[in-house]
Amino acid sequence: MDAYKTINDILVNLINEIWELEEKAIITEEFKDLTNNDMHVIEAIGPEEGNNMSSIAKKLNITVGSLTTAMNSLVNKSYVSRSRSEKDRRVVYVKLTEKGIRAYQHHEDYHRQMTEAILAKLSEDEIPVLMKTLDGLSEFFRGYSQKS
Repeated sequence: MDAYKTINDILVNLINEIWELEEKAIITEEFKDLTNNDMHVIEAIGPEEGNNMSSIAKKLNITVGSLTTAMNSLVNKSYVSRSRSEKDRRVVYVKLTEKGIRAYQHHEDYHRQMTEAILAKLSEDEIPVLMKTLDGLSEFFRGYSQKS
């Protein structure tokens, strides 16, 4: 099998497997009311305070309208709270509740385990090669999404 076909097969399968396995790993009994998309919105909000809807939508590369739909669901499920700015009532700030922080930490732990599993298989010399490869892949995805 040539390098192109091998790399293509690995990338396609890996992307699909990561999405499916992540959902199985992070949507536990405690977080069964969340979807994978919900968990990524929670990740984009993060544990720090002072995030407004526009900055979160930008991180996720979605519209504020789409984020509002997801946010309504997360507020109803008690993972997120919303408040309006005192200075500008048009600005809406969101923050994770205690339940949301637990979900965030659970998701972060899954990512930590995944990263540590990869690093454990690599020598010190191989790590920069993987980082360069993943950076190139990330650059491709960012460039491709900007074309759309």
